[in-house]
Amino acid sequence: MAASELYTKCARVWIPDAEEVWKSAELTKDYKNGDPSLQLLLEDGTNIDHKLDPKTKNLPYLRNPDILVGENDLTALSYLHEPAVLHNLKVRFIDSKLIYTYCGIVLVAINPYETLPIYGSDIINAYSGQNMGDMDPHIFAVAEEAYKQMARDERNQSIIVSGESGAGKTVSAKYAMRYFATVSGSASEANVEEKVLASNPIMEAIGNAKTTRNDNSSRFGKYIEIGFDTRYRIIGANMRTYLLEKSRVVFQADEERNYHIFYQLCASSHLPEFKNLKLSSANDFLYTRQGRSPVIDGVDDTKELCTTRHAFTLLGINESYQMGLFQVLAAILHLGNVEIKDRDSDSSLIPPNNRHLMAFCELVGVNYQDMSQWLCHRKLKTATETYIKPLPRLQATNARDALSKHIYAKLFNWIVEHVNKALITNIKQHSFIGVLDIYGFETFEINSFEQFCINYANEKLQQQFNMHVFKLEQEEYMKEQIPWTLIDFYDNQPCINLIEAKMGILDLLDEECKMPKGSDDSWAQKLYNTHLKTCSLFEKPRMSNRAFIIQHFADKVEYQCEGFLEKNKDTVNEEQINVLKASKVPGTGGRTRLSIKPDKGRERSSKEHKKTVGCQFRNSLQMLMDTLNATTPHYVRCIKPNDFKLAFSFDPKRAVQQLRACGVLETIRISAAGFPSRWTYQEFFSRYRVLMKQKDVLPDRKLTCKNVLEKLVQVRCWSFFYCLFNCMQFKLRADKLRAACIRIQKTIRCWLAHKKYHLAKFMRRTQAATIIQKYQRMCVERKRYRQKQAAALAMQTMLRAYMARQKYQLLREHKAVIIQKHVRGWLARCWYKRCLYSIVYLQCCIRRMRARRELKKLKIEARSVEHFKKLNKGMENKIMQLQRKIDEQKMARAIAEETQQLETDLNEERSRYQNLLSEHLHLEEKYDDLKEEMALSSVRYTHIAIITYERFTLLICNHTQSSCHVHHFTVGFFFINKFKKARGAELEYESLKVSKNRIKSKFKKGLFKAIKRQIPKFFTYYFAATPTLFTSQRQELESENKKLRHDLAEMRQSLLGDAATGAGAPGSPAYKVLLDQLNSACEELEVRKEEVLILRSQLVSQKEAMHHRVKMAFHHLLVFIQQRRLHDFHKLNEDGELWLVNQGLKETIRLLEHQLQTQRRGYDNEVEALRGELQNVKEENNRQQQLLAQNLQLPPEARIEASLQHEITRLTNENLDLMEQLEKQDRTIRKLKKQLKVYSKRIGEMGAGQTEGQTSPGQMVDEPIHPVNIPRREKDFQGMLEYKKEDELKLVKNLILELKPRGVAVNLIPGLPAYILFMCLRHADYVNDDQKVRTLLTSTINSIKKILKKRGDDFETVSFWLANTCRFLHCLKQYSGDEAFMKHNTSRQNEHCLSNFDLAEYRQVISDLAIQIYQQLIKCMENILQPMIVSGMLEHETIQGVSGVKPTGLRKRTSSIADEGTYTLDSILRQLSAFHSTMCQHGTDPELIKQVVKQQFYIIGAVTLNNLLLRKDMCSWSKGMQIRYNVSQLEEWLRDKGLMTCGAKETLEPLIQAAQLLQVKKKTDEDAEAICSMCLALTTAQIVKVLNLYTPVNEFEERVSIAFIRTIQTRLRDRCESPQLLMDTKMIYPVTFPFSPSSLALETIQIPSSLNLGFLTRV
Repeated sequence: MAASELYTKCARVWIPDAEEVWKSAELTKDYKNGDPSLQLLLEDGTNIDHKLDPKTKNLPYLRNPDILVGENDLTALSYLHEPAVLHNLKVRFIDSKLIYTYCGIVLVAINPYETLPIYGSDIINAYSGQNMGDMDPHIFAVAEEAYKQMARDERNQSIIVSGESGAGKTVSAKYAMRYFATVSGSASEANVEEKVLASNPIMEAIGNAKTTRNDNSSRFGKYIEIGFDTRYRIIGANMRTYLLEKSRVVFQADEERNYHIFYQLCASSHLPEFKNLKLSSANDFLYTRQGRSPVIDGVDDTKELCTTRHAFTLLGINESYQMGLFQVLAAILHLGNVEIKDRDSDSSLIPPNNRHLMAFCELVGVNYQDMSQWLCHRKLKTATETYIKPLPRLQATNARDALSKHIYAKLFNWIVEHVNKALITNIKQHSFIGVLDIYGFETFEINSFEQFCINYANEKLQQQFNMHVFKLEQEEYMKEQIPWTLIDFYDNQPCINLIEAKMGILDLLDEECKMPKGSDDSWAQKLYNTHLKTCSLFEKPRMSNRAFIIQHFADKVEYQCEGFLEKNKDTVNEEQINVLKASKVPGTGGRTRLSIKPDKGRERSSKEHKKTVGCQFRNSLQMLMDTLNATTPHYVRCIKPNDFKLAFSFDPKRAVQQLRACGVLETIRISAAGFPSRWTYQEFFSRYRVLMKQKDVLPDRKLTCKNVLEKLVQVRCWSFFYCLFNCMQFKLRADKLRAACIRIQKTIRCWLAHKKYHLAKFMRRTQAATIIQKYQRMCVERKRYRQKQAAALAMQTMLRAYMARQKYQLLREHKAVIIQKHVRGWLARCWYKRCLYSIVYLQCCIRRMRARRELKKLKIEARSVEHFKKLNKGMENKIMQLQRKIDEQKMARAIAEETQQLETDLNEERSRYQNLLSEHLHLEEKYDDLKEEMALSSVRYTHIAIITYERFTLLICNHTQSSCHVHHFTVGFFFINKFKKARGAELEYESLKVSKNRIKSKFKKGLFKAIKRQIPKFFTYYFAATPTLFTSQRQELESENKKLRHDLAEMRQSLLGDAATGAGAPGSPAYKVLLDQLNSACEELEVRKEEVLILRSQLVSQKEAMHHRVKMAFHHLLVFIQQRRLHDFHKLNEDGELWLVNQGLKETIRLLEHQLQTQRRGYDNEVEALRGELQNVKEENNRQQQLLAQNLQLPPEARIEASLQHEITRLTNENLDLMEQLEKQDRTIRKLKKQLKVYSKRIGEMGAGQTEGQTSPGQMVDEPIHPVNIPRREKDFQGMLEYKKEDELKLVKNLILELKPRGVAVNLIPGLPAYILFMCLRHADYVNDDQKVRTLLTSTINSIKKILKKRGDDFETVSFWLANTCRFLHCLKQYSGDEAFMKHNTSRQNEHCLSNFDLAEYRQVISDLAIQIYQQLIKCMENILQPMIVSGMLEHETIQGVSGVKPTGLRKRTSSIADEGTYTLDSILRQLSAFHSTMCQHGTDPELIKQVVKQQFYIIGAVTLNNLLLRKDMCSWSKGMQIRYNVSQLEEWLRDKGLMTCGAKETLEPLIQAAQLLQVKKKTDEDAEAICSMCLALTTAQIVKVLNLYTPVNEFEERVSIAFIRTIQTRLRDRCESPQLLMDTKMIYPVTFPFSPSSLALETIQIPSSLNLGFLTRV
């Protein structure tokens, strides 16, 4: 198949274009050999006839398939040529917003002129440790490749960054250095990486300036060597500079600036420390205003100076040195403003007292007269004499400018020297990575000496680049054992020879500089004479005799000879230098030596002193090339997309020009000259499987590929084949796939047509039937509707008539009822008022009459104290009788009789009350006697008040039943008033009157509130006191229980007594007695049970009844009080009776509450004790019954023995319980003794006696019980471990430092070290040794930290100590004594609580330690999972055959690290299972395991998503399917482990949505809306990034249009979210340690001998 056969109809080609450089077109007709032209259709629809060159007959370049457009590596393209490269860069830059692209070993970086969020620490972490071909192109990938090759190959590396001014060289070099500083760290505590980065703002301030092409253009070249130690950590750096543009100090073109430092000083001139510099605005100085652009948009020069000064400080240049530098810089500005005037045609002068020259001399520290003279004069020396020659104004001005340039160059070198000193350390350098930031190839309208040197340097670099590319190609061919044929490539050695060889341009320039009358014109003539006819690369312009043209590798450049000699000489007036030697720059500690004046120690011979700039540059360039040749280079070519600094704007002309100049196209040409397309066997098989027949497919992929390619070329590991064959295979594959698609489409369309035909036929029949049905149903429904309408009208008529009649009747009856209601109400009220008035009048008359009678009686009886006592006694008896009668109110007749009796008593007592009032004066005379008697009868009065209060409540409750019950309301008042007046006899008469008047005035507001407040207290007392009614029954029950226990003791004694004589056999008297007593005890127990139940039921019923009665009483009282009018209360409140009642109620209730609380506590204690005794009796009864049943089943001989054995066991248990109690008491006594000693020492008292003769706990155990073999119970273990203080180190060493987690986790209980440490801590707390507690906890914490520091990368160790630390923390909480942590403890565990120390502060410390261990666990886990995630989740094809295969680039093939084994999803799942099983074996809390798993899944999701966002080759439909399948497998793992509720699935939501985004449709607005509603867990930046990176893997997929992406951005514009692109893989969720008490009893823990803890003693 010939190449011409590819030019068929619909084939797309590239044709040259004047505007776009290359334009795409499509063939409308097949090309045949011999055709003079091609019929093409342009993209704009224009048809053209493209003429072929009649001599060469070269066909236009073919265009790559769309699926290859936008590739990361240009070498992966099927067609490698200039238009393909240009188009691929344009698509990536404009459509995908990707600025980096690989071109073989070169990274092409296009300046976006916009700040992009792709240089953060998250991006650095994403690229760290990754292979270069695995990630999208980036400057970080090149830096990582250099770093890994340095570590792997033990070879120094270099990163060569080149490009035009404004292409972004400085930024790229800066980011490369930032990457090294971030990933490598520092080898010392001096923060060397910060110093390396701090050198950037300094060098930018003194070496960068604004140009027409770049706002921050580097005007010098620099090579920074970053040194590393043996562990590949930064230890220092060294900087070399090349060819500073000194002419910029004194001259700037339009729209350009001087170096940034000058403008920073002028902008900060207002600061106090800069006042002595005498600076002002930049427009006031000649050296800063020539460009007429003193300000850069978006740059604050004042802030930039602060950054520069901070960088100076960080590098060790103190304030005094900084001020010295600023003085020199200000002096240069003042020197530029020194005005030189003409004295005559051959001389010049400086006006006297020139303020700028005075400022210069003052700042530099030189003599004004000397400097003024030598600026306008020059000293000439001959063999015999010395002349002083005046200088014309022009020459004097040039001399002034030369001095300024000299001073600035010396200052620049001094700063570089001190920066290097600050970056050098004493640690030996093992290797280095050099970053070369050097100017690219330059060509302007006027090119001078600077451009000549720059292009000369680029010629040398291009030669080195070509040789390196050629060398790599040769090594690749040799590795594949391919026959080597020489590849022809451009060699620029002739151009280099033209410049630097003997009699070359530089040699002739140096020779002309030595001539006394050498000039630029004479030098030009020498060049013409020497090279014009001998060298084809040298040309002479037609219209000029003072210029020459050199054919460089990139382009032809015309250089103007004017100024070459002067710039090459770089001469300065020697007398001016001598003046500067005497300068004294103020500074700390005397003179500060700056490099503005020569150093005597550096003076050399005159020959070396006169070395030209070109010679110096050639030597330094040769040193640079030697350094680069000794390292492994990495190339970064920066491209400037346009000349107007527009963001993401691409100018094809400028781009092609730079691509040709930087060697990118040369790399492509070298690759295309050999075997550009390279595939692995598996990739080739997957790609071209469709071209093979079934019989050609063999299990061995290599053999299969060989069968297909056996006639082409022989390979070993890679499949190499020429570009033509690749294109043919690609075309054959596309044709076959297209034919298969057509066949599938044909079949489907045929099926759809058949289906449509049958569907149409069926639809016609259906439509006809539907019409018939429609009319038929319409008739039926119309008839039915009319019938229903008639029926509804009839019903409505009848219903409306009925409703009208009902409404009329209702209105008539309602109005009559209202009238009757009002009339009857008025009559009832009138009758009620008359009755009420009559009743009140009658009561007043009766009360007055009875009061008079009672007054007479009281006057007689009041004189006798004995009679008063009897009266009170009679009152008490009557009150008790009334109480009993009220309690027995169950029958209506009894209630009526009681009511009459109470009315009679009320009248009698009221009359007595009136008599007592009249005899009040007589009672005052007997005050002293009554006071003594009242003290004796106060208790009795209290009981009277209680009973009276109860009677008062019941009477009020019954008041609503009958109007006559009004008198009952006053009965209670009478008795309580009687009691209060008796107690108030000691008050004066006048105070009673005042109180009476006050209470009457406040009665209206306070009565109801007081009664309502006091009555609930009484109710509470009444209910609480109810249980005392059953005290007698409880006492009887206690006596019966004592009797039962007595009988049981008798039975036991009889059983023991008869056992010795053998009288306990069945049928014997003793046995019968035992049986009868046991039966009677059981019957008695049942009776007591029934009694207890009856008592409980009675108690509950009475409580409920009483509660109901009291509620009703309270309700009636409130209703009664609310219904009574105010004048009724005035009648009832005669003589302040209600106030006295209120006060009595308060005092009585306080007394009753106190008694009630006392009785309630006693009652509760007694009931609890009785319940316990009853339970014990029940248990004993059950045991006796079981024993009896067992004995009845045994033979007669064994019954007695079994009974004895049971009784002996019971006695033994009782004996052990008593021993345990005695031992506890003994410990308590010892503890109290120790405390007593401490207190005795504190107060200084000596001779305190100590109790002796205490019984040892072991005495009772040693006493013989019976000669029967009874198993003896061991002494109880209290769950404590005792150790000596000197054994503490041994404890920590054996239990923590030297413990192997694997053996402990497998063979012993989980958390054993934590339990052992806590048991030791318990003993220290038990003996009250605070020093021991403190040292043990401190040693434990420090030892755990030490072992984690030593083995922190071992997951098993970290997991083990995380589990034990948490268990130790939970033990401290569980046994702390806090009720919140003791809820789930057993009684035994509560006994083990700490008793002397509160370790809350140590709990916090241990909690912080647990958090640190958790973070270490996450870090260790992340280090293990990190290498697996990308390979297993993204790269591995879990579903075989889904992903398409495209050719890989050179970067993918030449990865720096060989494939050491591919991780799969199963590898990740196995590792997760290993993590889970390890934590479970160590006894980690389940809640903590859930948090760990959640963090694991977050890391998996974040790393996978970040790599997806940084890899264009992974953003495809098939990869989205793979990701979703992998996520489903992770969810299945969660489901198997029971961890679906831990929140781990939610952490994968961003990854799931990204996979869905790759699979959904991305065309219409509806698709955009669906994407916005679906991708809620993704940020806008992530969504747009995925859409930009989406890449079809075959010809039938479509790219995402720019318009669709903009639609997405518009819809997501209102989202409030972080602009960060990548997820934070270092983020750790906050961890919590939920309290998890242990059910394990401390006394059951056994210490294995393998732990070597024999020195611990169990207590």
